[in-house]
Amino acid sequence: MDSKIKSTLTNIARSKESITVLTGAGISAESGIPTFRGPEGYWTVGSKEYHPQEMATLEMFQKDPKEVWKWYLYRMGICRRAQPNAGHRAIVNMEKLFGDRLTLITQNVDNLHLRAGNSPNRTYQIHGNIFFIRCAAECSATVYPLPPEVVPKDKGEELTDADRQKLTCPQCSRWARPHVLWFDETYNEAHYRFYSSLTAAQQTALLLIVGTSGATNLPNQVAWEVHQHGGVIIDINIEKNSFSKLALSSQRGFFIQSTSSRALEEIVHIFYEALNP
Repeated sequence: MDSKIKSTLTNIARSKESITVLTGAGISAESGIPTFRGPEGYWTVGSKEYHPQEMATLEMFQKDPKEVWKWYLYRMGICRRAQPNAGHRAIVNMEKLFGDRLTLITQNVDNLHLRAGNSPNRTYQIHGNIFFIRCAAECSATVYPLPPEVVPKDKGEELTDADRQKLTCPQCSRWARPHVLWFDETYNEAHYRFYSSLTAAQQTALLLIVGTSGATNLPNQVAWEVHQHGGVIIDINIEKNSFSKLALSSQRGFFIQSTSSRALEEIVHIFYEALNP
């Protein structure tokens, strides 16, 4: 790794300053999880084919909740079979090294960061988690784990009567919905840690951006806040993107063209040596 990057990482590790890791689909791709924005997410209802940007909407859920749930239970099966990879484990090791100095902001809804061992209180799941549900009618803001009796489905497999009974709000018995941010919805603090993410960004000395290209709003705001407050931005991706351009627009920013796991393992090694000379 570049000597300037090593020096920057070492200095920040030895300081008392805050570190934020922002992850996207790239880190989960190494575990075999597709983005679901491509052909893997296409879904046929009757004679019509729906794209993911049409399925993952409140409008579609209100129109056909059973089909939306079938699609999500298919996605859950893929996510459940996947295993956390070396990149996920590297971020867990960062949290062990830095404790409350570290904040993890993830766009991924696949639960792999928590399964790897990152703590829920330091992990801001800004797009939700598909293994949790909440009331679709918003009778309360409570978020519940998906009932264990509801199992993932193969593509096209129908919901059972038992599924339908379990996919309800425990308080009002109306439909429950996946605890995810849909394309036609906006961020908020209660469910998606909107203000917490921006506050963390304003206090961040080092932002590691991992496997995301900036296709959604809040990650862009997080990166811009760090940039505006003079923090170091290191973008880790297999190809250049809007985040790498932002990082390189600063004299203190870097772009590491690499897979997530390879770069993060090396960064953790640098952190460990800095704290254990």
